[in-house]
Amino acid sequence: MEHRMLGRTGVSVSKLCLGAMMFGAWGEPDHQESIRIIHAALDAGISFIDTADVYSAGESEEIVGKALTDGRRDEVFLATKVGFPMGDDPGERGASRRRIIRGVEDSLRRLNTDWIDLYQIHRPDPHTDIDETLAVLSDLVHEGKIRYFGHSTFAASQIVEAQSTARERGHVPFRCEQPPYSILTRGIEHDVLPTCQRYGLGVIPYSPLAGGWLSGRYRKSGDVQGPASAARPSVRFDMSDPANQGKLDAAVQLAQLAEASGITLIELALAFVLNHPAVTAAIIGPRTIGHLESQLTAAETQLTGDVLDRIDQIVAPGTTINVADNGWTQLSLDPAHRRR
Repeated sequence: MEHRMLGRTGVSVSKLCLGAMMFGAWGEPDHQESIRIIHAALDAGISFIDTADVYSAGESEEIVGKALTDGRRDEVFLATKVGFPMGDDPGERGASRRRIIRGVEDSLRRLNTDWIDLYQIHRPDPHTDIDETLAVLSDLVHEGKIRYFGHSTFAASQIVEAQSTARERGHVPFRCEQPPYSILTRGIEHDVLPTCQRYGLGVIPYSPLAGGWLSGRYRKSGDVQGPASAARPSVRFDMSDPANQGKLDAAVQLAQLAEASGITLIELALAFVLNHPAVTAAIIGPRTIGHLESQLTAAETQLTGDVLDRIDQIVAPGTTINVADNGWTQLSLDPAHRRR
């Protein structure tokens, strides 16, 4: 499988990254089956795995740790994330020094490793000064517990602030961004992707299949195919929402385009994300071996200029059909902010 440089780190990783969110109670509860999927991905050439402490309350990290025994740890560029609540303790959330120090130790233990290659802030923390977050992450790099660190769903302004703060205060800088990006969720093309390119950041988009909308799971009838549908947040998957109907209409047209091009909708969707010059690797999140196999072929899929032009006609560049899918922005300003 082709490898690409992760920003300016000098490290190359596979252009498909194995997302581990579906390993554990949130998806595949059988640890041995999850490990079998991980090993199949490694055997297929994937060298990049991404998980998070919050996935199945740490169970995903434990499964990944089990899968990387017997010498397989050195094969992998291993990423995890910190920031979402891990309990009722108010200190068990966010990007404070307290949260990060406790979080990294817990992740190292669950992953059964001495170091984490890429440690990411799962979401921006408005309650913690970015200087404090950068300081503790830099300390962890110097201690050898993490090699690099990144962020997820940062807006362009937050990326600029973090890079400027690192330079001004002498901290190690963030090295990558993990945003939502798919044919249906193109908002980051406006400024997030150009900002990442300007600062030499790697980009590892999550949800390139738009949460299943580009897998063929959603039908014009309104039925949702697949056992994971019951767990979906209703606001993002409510078929009575006109924005979601717009996503469905686009998905139908994209499926027709894929068929006419002799590829699957999944291959079309993943190849589109990988085509952007700012993107390092697309995160895939299989729950079964079948899901994995259907996505691996996208690594070799090339889209012609005519196909890319037709995609732009279906969903215009920079457009997110349902703005609720933009993890980095709000639909409107909070009234409390307007009244300050």
